[in-house]
Amino acid sequence: MDVVAAPTRLGTSIHITALDGIVNVNSLFTLAVFVGLAWNPTDPNNRLVDDLNCAASAKVAEDVVSFHVYSFSSFLFSSLVALGLKQAIRIAKSGHYPPRSFHLRDLRFDLAHINKSALRVGYLVSAAGSVCGCVFLMLALVNVVQVKLGVMECGSWHSYGAVVPLVILVPSALLIYVCVVVYAFTR
Repeated sequence: MDVVAAPTRLGTSIHITALDGIVNVNSLFTLAVFVGLAWNPTDPNNRLVDDLNCAASAKVAEDVVSFHVYSFSSFLFSSLVALGLKQAIRIAKSGHYPPRSFHLRDLRFDLAHINKSALRVGYLVSAAGSVCGCVFLMLALVNVVQVKLGVMECGSWHSYGAVVPLVILVPSALLIYVCVVVYAFTR
């Protein structure tokens, strides 16, 4: 038996706006992934390190490409799920339920009957794709730093200066994002 929620004031508009936000952020990250994939990590002119002992190995360069592809796949998956949810909401607005609407000054808000459980699961799956994409993009950037500035084992302050804020700020932001998604999931 489907649990169909009664329309709530501004509910459908909020869902559409949230899904638009997911798609827009994923699009920006996907652009960053494409820029990263266009860069050739094996080009010897692209490194800033002179000591060959500190130069990144071919494995690190392969990981740059692999993590970019994983990141792209995750962001694409997340965006497609979000776009599917948006389409489902639009179909629900025009489906067999008579759409309800209300007016606020010159604005008209259409409300739809939506299966809340399916919507929550869709949000959760889309958020998981975005989180995975961010983690893979962060790992790709760590490897880019190692290719450009030298491997972490050499103890270059420049490498640590680039990587440490990255591995602190990105997981912190992802933790906040996951907490907000879980909070929204339970409401």
